[in-house]
Amino acid sequence: MKIYTKTGDKGTTSLVGGTRVPKTHIRLEAYGTVDELNSNLGLLITYLSDERDKGFLQQVQDKLFAVGSHLATDCEKTRLNEVSVITPALVQAIEQEIDYLDSILPPLSSFVLPGGSRGAAVCHICRTVCRRAERRILTLADQVEVSPELLAYVNRLSDYLFVLSRKINMDEKKDEIFWNNSCK
Repeated sequence: MKIYTKTGDKGTTSLVGGTRVPKTHIRLEAYGTVDELNSNLGLLITYLSDERDKGFLQQVQDKLFAVGSHLATDCEKTRLNEVSVITPALVQAIEQEIDYLDSILPPLSSFVLPGGSRGAAVCHICRTVCRRAERRILTLADQVEVSPELLAYVNRLSDYLFVLSRKINMDEKKDEIFWNNSCK
């Protein structure tokens, strides 16, 4: 398989199903931002020492490929591949992981600023890219049908990344940085 096809040299690309769209199309913004998130998660994993966290994030990376495939599919021309379906069970898996991490963390009493350890800072970058991906997907959902489970999955993922950032700081024995709301 050749890496380059030259078919996109004029600023268009093919969706799953064959429809050609401009590379600036909101659909590409949506799945491109998911791809950006996935790349940042790969970087985050290099900072982690906890094998459970690494394993869970690698599962998330696999599922983000499914999310990207879902978003790249022109469902008016082709049937969504079964592997691209985000199920309620996948959303529930993230919720369970959030609940687990939350159970081992001290309660929050203030807003947390991004930072602490390098891994936690990278995790916050992943969280904000995830929120941007969610916004891009919601914009796309104004034009085409996007499954509610996919929307929920991406929303929960950003929540998970927030909680994970806190755990990374705990694992690294770094203090969380709390917002000084006095603004002095």
